[in-house]
Amino acid sequence: MEALTRQEKDNIREALRSYVARYPSQNKAAGSLKNTSAGTVSSILNGKYENISDEMFRNLAAQVGSIRTETGWQIVETSAYQEIHYALDDAQRWRNVTWVVGEAGCGKTTTASLYARENREVFYILCSEDMKKGDFVREIARTVGIRTEGYNIREVWSLILDDIVQMEAPLLIFDEADKLTEPVFHYFISLYNKLEDKAGIVFLSTDYIKKRVELGLRYRKPGYKEFYSRMGRKYFELDETTANDVYAICVANGLQDRKKIDEVIRDAETCDFDLRRVKKAIHRAKRMSETTNK
Repeated sequence: MEALTRQEKDNIREALRSYVARYPSQNKAAGSLKNTSAGTVSSILNGKYENISDEMFRNLAAQVGSIRTETGWQIVETSAYQEIHYALDDAQRWRNVTWVVGEAGCGKTTTASLYARENREVFYILCSEDMKKGDFVREIARTVGIRTEGYNIREVWSLILDDIVQMEAPLLIFDEADKLTEPVFHYFISLYNKLEDKAGIVFLSTDYIKKRVELGLRYRKPGYKEFYSRMGRKYFELDETTANDVYAICVANGLQDRKKIDEVIRDAETCDFDLRRVKKAIHRAKRMSETTNK
């Protein structure tokens, strides 16, 4: 692997500077980064690269969004993008709780990640079905910037809540939240009880959550009635992606030939306009055009 140039390191430093600006303090930002000390962050921000390895620079770049392979992919503000952005901004501004429901591949993760990168005190947590309570709590702590070594889960939970309530306009985003197991799911109730009117909380998922909550209510599972009440007994349901959205994405990403755009749209229709499929179809159409023109 080639050594990083001074310019590449400077680019990573600027990305790190932007990352740090999203946190209440430099130490909190350093605490959110994996395998990175506050001293390392300080040295890089001050341009003191002498004792910082290329491996550390690359580790930071992967976490703060720099030096990735440049694909040139342009994000388009589809109807779903605009709705998600509105829900996130509204939750942060008014400190409310919202559960956003949309089809897989409609852009939930992309929009939420972008919003987190562009706004202060916004913390994005990707959930998974293999998360235990300890994993879940420690992941929130890391994202917020809290070092958890030496603390038990109850103590970490208290540190998280104490930290968040002191922030000016915090927002927690839980992506794929419907995948969490029952014990972890119940933590949301505790989270809400402590943070009501003190922080915005947004959950993102497919509409599977509606069936899960419905079953929980029907069989009177512990916590579901309280949770459903706390989220206002309704979901923020996104409009479906349309052919017009796909057309706009094609044009924004350099696909101009109407015939090829129509092919992408037809392909997208077969998979409910999944934007991951759209991206691959556009890439394929552009590569075929390049090959034909050679």
